[in-house]
Amino acid sequence: MYENSKDPLLSHKHFYRRLIRNLMWALMLLFFSLGLGMLGYHHFENFSWVDSYVNAAMILSGMGPLNPLVTSAGKIFAGSYALYSGLTFIFAMGLIFAPIFHRFLHKFHLQEAEAKQHPIRKE
Repeated sequence: MYENSKDPLLSHKHFYRRLIRNLMWALMLLFFSLGLGMLGYHHFENFSWVDSYVNAAMILSGMGPLNPLVTSAGKIFAGSYALYSGLTFIFAMGLIFAPIFHRFLHKFHLQEAEAKQHPIRKE
C-alpha cells in the first residue's frame, strides 16, 4: 500500500488522495461505532434515540455517559462499548496519521540516502 524507502517520494496529489482516503475510512469506522453504541443504549437501557446518540458520542469521545445506567445488561454493554471505543479511537487516529508519518519517514530516508551518495568534503 505504501511505497518503500527506495521509491521516489509520492506526489502531493497522490499524497492528499491517500490522506483523504484514510480519513474517509476513519470516519466510516467512527460513524459505524456511533451507530453501534446508539443501538446498544436504545436496546439495553431503553433510551430515546437522542439520549442514545449523546451517550454513545460521549463514550466514543472518551468523556463518559450522561444518563445513569439502570439495567445490568446496560452496564455490561456500556463497559464493553467503552473498551471498544477506546481502541477504535486509537485505531482511527492511526489511520489518519499513518500517511503523514510515513511521508515524514520516507522523506527522511531519501535525504539520508542522498547524503550517503554525496558526502560533504572537508578541504
